[in-house]
Amino acid sequence: MLARLSIRDIVLIDRLDIDFGAGLAVLTGETGAGKSILLDAFALALGARGDAALVREGAEQGQVTAGFEIGKHHPARRLLADNDLVAEDELILRRVQFADGRTRAFVNDQPVSAQVLRALGAALVEIHGQHDERAFVEAATHRALLDAFGTLDDRAAEVRRLWNERRAHETAVEAHRAEVERARREADWLRHAVDELGRLAPQIGEETALAERRAVMMQAEKSAEDLRATHDTLSGAQSPVPALATAVRRLERRAAQARALIEPVAKAIDAALTALEEARTHLEHALRVADYDPAELERIEERLFALRAAGRKYNVQVDQLAALAHRYESDLGLIDAGAERLAALEADAKAALLRFRQAAEAQAAERRRAATALDKAVNAELKPMRLERAQFSTLIEAEAEGPNGLDRVEFWVRTNPGTRPGPLMKVASGGELARFLLALKVVLADRGSAPTLIFDEIDTGVGGAIADAIGVRLARLASGVQVIAVTHAPQVAARADRHYLISKDALAKGKRVATRVAELKAERRCEEIARMLAGAEITAEARAAAERLIRAAS
Repeated sequence: MLARLSIRDIVLIDRLDIDFGAGLAVLTGETGAGKSILLDAFALALGARGDAALVREGAEQGQVTAGFEIGKHHPARRLLADNDLVAEDELILRRVQFADGRTRAFVNDQPVSAQVLRALGAALVEIHGQHDERAFVEAATHRALLDAFGTLDDRAAEVRRLWNERRAHETAVEAHRAEVERARREADWLRHAVDELGRLAPQIGEETALAERRAVMMQAEKSAEDLRATHDTLSGAQSPVPALATAVRRLERRAAQARALIEPVAKAIDAALTALEEARTHLEHALRVADYDPAELERIEERLFALRAAGRKYNVQVDQLAALAHRYESDLGLIDAGAERLAALEADAKAALLRFRQAAEAQAAERRRAATALDKAVNAELKPMRLERAQFSTLIEAEAEGPNGLDRVEFWVRTNPGTRPGPLMKVASGGELARFLLALKVVLADRGSAPTLIFDEIDTGVGGAIADAIGVRLARLASGVQVIAVTHAPQVAARADRHYLISKDALAKGKRVATRVAELKAERRCEEIARMLAGAEITAEARAAAERLIRAAS
């Protein structure tokens, strides 16, 4: 429920703090005192569209903070979790309105978007007025209210699940059928492509390996002659290796006689022989690499040409040809196995359709039973509110199958006998609409209702017994949810658990006024109800009447 409301620098409100409690709270005051401003400010905290005109003149920004007490299983907690927001027992919505038109929204001092704030506000509060149509324009809303009244929410969720399951199966059938048809249209071309790519047998990385081998072979052709000449110099008849080896042996025989002179020379020549042997080994390897078969180079070039031609033909990179061949083989497989698979998918879709229709038909029957009970309950509430000649009915018509089942639900009324019934929003006048709305909310008090309901002057244009009947029903409604009513009816005010007076005070030597809200107790409350009864001049008779109203209500 709404625990407190704090407003700073909004229109005529400079600073305002109101504590609320459970039950029925009423706000009263003279016309123009600021009741609409108060509701506009509250709506801003609930995510309503911002407006720079809301900022009090001379201020840079205005701010509204609404604190709520919510239970552990309140639907708002799911919204909090979905948006990574944390809240313990108290949930605080705050909206800052800047004079340049910008707004900022916060939930427990964590910045959020206006959309998140609006979703939370809708889960926490419903605001209804004499001309308010938000909750009753769309037939989808009527269907949801009927489901809530008949405790059919679980049934509705199951129908939605089966509808989504049915659509998933139908989508699978459509997708598979399209694949099979595409494969059939391309069957001849696919068979040619699979045969051609099968003969080609491309391998991933093959193009790169062949291109590198081709480059080596072409370079080797140019270097082979120089490599052979160098090898002849080292290993041929003119090779210096035998002479150097003989010289080393001769020096080693003399080493004992003049070691210091001979040993360095012998070691240097021996190292040179080792280096020459290593060079000869490298030359022989290079010659083996360079010694290629020209036919092999021709085969490599032909293979590269074939691979690259296939890549151009099928408009893919050469390395993607192997995957393309596999995909084409799968497409051909669809032609052979596709009909069997399609039949299985169609059978699954047919079974899903049957499950959905069975559940939707059961839901439709339950809705009709719930509609009969709802009509009876609402019509029972109309007579005390002087709508005894009116009749409320729930019209259920068949509509195209969808996630909400088979039914279109709309609330209809007939205001006088002999007249044609019609949609609630089109037939009922402003005052009648407010009373129909209240009757619905009373019937639906513990089902499908936000925990805080605000009624803005729904008693306008009525008085006496009708106003008292409205007060009775607001009080009854407040036994299950928190109810806040802006009212001009003393009969309604007399039944309140809390009574707040909205007034305007002059500030700064009369140059500016500010809206104030005070909770009234005992004598002050009786005086305000007497004013509502008598008008500008409060008489003893009005005070006595006010006391009687309060005693009767209590």
